[in-house]
Amino acid sequence: MNVSLAKDLSVYQLIMGVQAPPKPLSLSPATLLSLVRAQIDLLIEQQIAATLWVKLPPEKIWQSELARYQSSIGGSSLIYTCQIDERGKEGDGEAGEENTPSSPYDVPVYLPPNSQLRRENFLMVLSPQFCSLILAHRPLKKRKNLTSGKVNTNKNQPLLIITTVEGRVIQQVLDGIQQAMSNDKPLGVYAPESSPIPASFICPAVPQATLMNQLLAKQLLRQDEINRQIITVRTTKLQQQNQELYNKEQQKDEYLNNVCQELRIPLTHMKTALSLLNSPNLKPPQRQRYLQMLNTQCDHQNSLITGLLELVQLERNLDGTTLESVRLSDIVPGVVSTYQPLAQEKGIMLAYTIPTELPSVWCLSGGLRQIVINLLHNSIKFTPNGGQAWVRARTQGDYVQLEFRDTGIGIAENEIPKIFDRFYRVRTSSAEDYGGAGLGLTIVQQLLLRCGGSISVKSKLSEGSTFTVQLPSANNIPIAIATENEL
Repeated sequence: MNVSLAKDLSVYQLIMGVQAPPKPLSLSPATLLSLVRAQIDLLIEQQIAATLWVKLPPEKIWQSELARYQSSIGGSSLIYTCQIDERGKEGDGEAGEENTPSSPYDVPVYLPPNSQLRRENFLMVLSPQFCSLILAHRPLKKRKNLTSGKVNTNKNQPLLIITTVEGRVIQQVLDGIQQAMSNDKPLGVYAPESSPIPASFICPAVPQATLMNQLLAKQLLRQDEINRQIITVRTTKLQQQNQELYNKEQQKDEYLNNVCQELRIPLTHMKTALSLLNSPNLKPPQRQRYLQMLNTQCDHQNSLITGLLELVQLERNLDGTTLESVRLSDIVPGVVSTYQPLAQEKGIMLAYTIPTELPSVWCLSGGLRQIVINLLHNSIKFTPNGGQAWVRARTQGDYVQLEFRDTGIGIAENEIPKIFDRFYRVRTSSAEDYGGAGLGLTIVQQLLLRCGGSISVKSKLSEGSTFTVQLPSANNIPIAIATENEL
C-alpha cells in the first residue's frame, strides 16, 4: 500500500486547532528521546499491538527504538513512517532503496519536498487500550538581516515539544491526516478502501490509570538516564576544556620564560662589554672589540624583539587572514634579486628555476613572500663565502614543491627536529655567531600549516641543507579551501 500526504499538513497546527490545546514546552532533543523511549518501553512491557505513525530523525539512535518495538511485537503491529518523497529524482521515477520498507510491517508515507512536516517530528500510538502523541516542532524564525530574504532554521532555535494522551487531541490529528490523504487523491496513491486509518477507530478519551502510572514512572526513569548521560558528557567536556586551558597556561608560562631568557642573554653581554670598557688599562684594539660586541648584541636584541612582534602579529591575525591564489613566478624572482647583492658580497652563486607554467598555489595573503624571504635568508646566512644556493620549483601531484638548497654548514641530524621550535638556533662548531632570533622557521611553519602546506628538511654537516616546501595547488583544491574559509 502506498500512502502520501499533502504538503500543507502540520501536526502542530492540528493540535493547536483544538479547544484548549496542550501547552508546548521548550525542551531539548535529549528529553524528546527519553519520552519516545518511555512510550516504547510501555508498549513492549504491556505487549500492546498498536499502529504507529512516526516521523523521527534518521539517526540510528532514533530508528533503533522502532526496531526494538517491532522485534518485540512482530506482525501484530504496523508502523507508518513519514519520509520525504525522493521518487523520480533518479532513474525512471521508481522508489529508490532508501524508500524500501525495512520490514513488511513498515509502510512508507511519502511527503512532498516542501511539506510542513519537514520541521516536525512525532510519534503517534493508536490502539484500543492506549493512544498517545509526542510532537516536536521547530518554528521558523526570520533572520535579523531582513534584506537577505532567508529564514533561519538552525538548531539553536527552541524545540517546542507537546506530549498528550487526550483522545480529543489525537482524534483531531487523525482526522487531519485522513483529510490530507483525501486531498492527495489526484496522485493516484490513495483509495478509501485502502485507508490506513479505519473509519471505525475512535481514540479512548484517556488511558487506564494503571497505564498512565506506568508511563509516568518509565518517563522518569528514562529522563534520569538521559540526565546522567548528559552530566557525563558535560563533565568529560569540562575536564577536556580544563586540561586544554591548563596546557595553554603551561605553554604560555614556558613561552614567557623563554622570551625572558632570550632577551636577558644580549643584555648580559652588553653589560659585560660596558663594564670592560670602563677599565683604565684598556687598549684600543680591546676597546674596539668590546664596542663591536655591544653593536652585535644590540642587533641581536633588536632582531629578537622584531621577530617576537612578527610572530605575535601573525598568530593574532592567522584565523582572520584570507587565502589567496599566488603564482611563484610573481614572487620568487623579486625576492632572489633582493638578496643578490648580499650573495655577491659573500661570493655565493645564487640562482633560481621557477617555470612560468607552474600552477598557482594557495597561501595566506603576503605569506608566500614571507616564506621565501625567511628560507632564502637562512640559506645565504649559513653558507660560507664561495658557496652556492638554489631555489627550484616543480609540480608534485596536487602540490607545488618549492626547494631551497645550499652548500652551507648543514645541520646535525639530532638537531633537525628542533629547528622549528621558538628561539632555537643551530649550534655550530665554529666560533662565528650567526645571530638571529630563532623565530624565522617557526613563522614559516605557522604560515604553511594555515594554508594546508608542509615543510621538510634534509641536511648533513659541512655539506649543506635542503628545505622542501609543499604548497597546495590552486588548480586542484579550490572547493576544499572555500569550505575551510566558510567554517
